[in-house]
This record gives sequence, structure tokens and C-alpha cells, in this order.
Amino acid sequence: SLIESGANVKAAILPQKGWMDVGQPWDLLEANARALNGLSFSVNGEVEDDVSIQGLVRIEKGARIRSGTYIEGPVYIGLGSDVGPNCYIRPCTSIGAGVRIGNACEVKNSIVMDGSHVAHLSYVGDSVIGGGCNFGAGTITANIRFDKKNVQMNIKGSSVDSGCRKLGAVVGDNAQTGINVSLLPGIKIGSGAWVAPGLVVDEDVPSGHFLKKDECVPRKDMDD
Repeated sequence: SLIESGANVKAAILPQKGWMDVGQPWDLLEANARALNGLSFSVNGEVEDDVSIQGLVRIEKGARIRSGTYIEGPVYIGLGSDVGPNCYIRPCTSIGAGVRIGNACEVKNSIVMDGSHVAHLSYVGDSVIGGGCNFGAGTITANIRFDKKNVQMNIKGSSVDSGCRKLGAVVGDNAQTGINVSLLPGIKIGSGAWVAPGLVVDEDVPSGHFLKKDECVPRKDMDD
């Protein structure tokens, strides 16, 4: 053991409130919601006319919120991000630095990490989007089953009950979707994966793969 080997081991007292074990993808959403509830209101970026901001909202320097956008906190918008026009940013949403949320998009209870672009007419709900992703116009993350049962997610080859009635997609860094792609509830898109336009994705897409109409193949440009 570490103690027997002579290592310097110290104990840390964890707070009784606020601690959360983040062991599954959907736990990130709960942790995000808890963190956002501690926000203080602060608007340091540019906010155009006809923007509505409600509740606890923090907008960092260099961010731009375009006309017609409605933000309902708690919401965090990072450095240099660009939102709108005519977007609906709903509670418990964290938008990282350098993110672009295009015209008429809706983002709800989600994490969108640094440098990602969500093109116009898209919906991101109850989802975790990694950094450097690019969603084509009309990309939709479905977040609820027809039968209203809890969403299942494939974890290491087994279907696991998330305990969530609403759960969208978990998307790795630098993934990309074409226009009019629909991701069904609980889908995972791996890092660097591509999804061709117009597809309904009902199975996970592995990292570095290209999902086409009739096949899912490794991306040739990632062979190296």
C-alpha cells in the first residue's frame, strides 16, 4: 500500500454538500446544473438590442449576444462566444469559449465545450458536446423516448439505464454532423467522428469513424 511504501498520504475533508461522483456521462449534466446554481449575475460581453436575459446569467468578455435571443438562467456563456440571432438558451446550459450558436437555435440543459459550432436551426437538449465540434444546419438531438421510459445508453457494451427521462447525445471532441442529422436519445458520437447529412443515428458512432447511409467506416484521413 502507499502507507507501507512510505509515501506521504494526506486526508482531505470533503464538504457534505456539493460533492458528486461523476462516473457516467449523464452525471456531467447534474454536476453542471449544481455548479450553475452558484452563479452570480454578470454581463461583460456585447448584448445587442432586443435581447432578453432572465435569472442568473454570466456572459464573459468578448462574447456577443445577437438581437432576438432569449436567455433563461442559470446560463454561462464563455469568452468570445457568439450567440444568435433569435436563439433560445434555456436553463442549466454552459457554453464554453469561442463557441458559435447560430440563428434560431435552441440549447437546453447542455454543455457545449470550447470552439464548437452549432449551426442555424439546430436543437441541443440534455446533451454534452465536446470541444471543436461542428453541427450542420438542422442537427437535432432527440432527448425523450416515445414511451417516456428512462433513456438507455450503451456503456462498455451494456445497455445502462441512465435514470433520466430526458437525455440527448454525448459527443466527443472534433466530431462533425452534416445538415439535417437527427441523433436519437442516449446516442454517443466518438471523438473525430463524422455523420453524413440527412441521417437518423440510432447507434453509437465510434471515434474516428464516418457514418454514411449504408456503412460506418474508419475515416481515411485519420489513418496516420
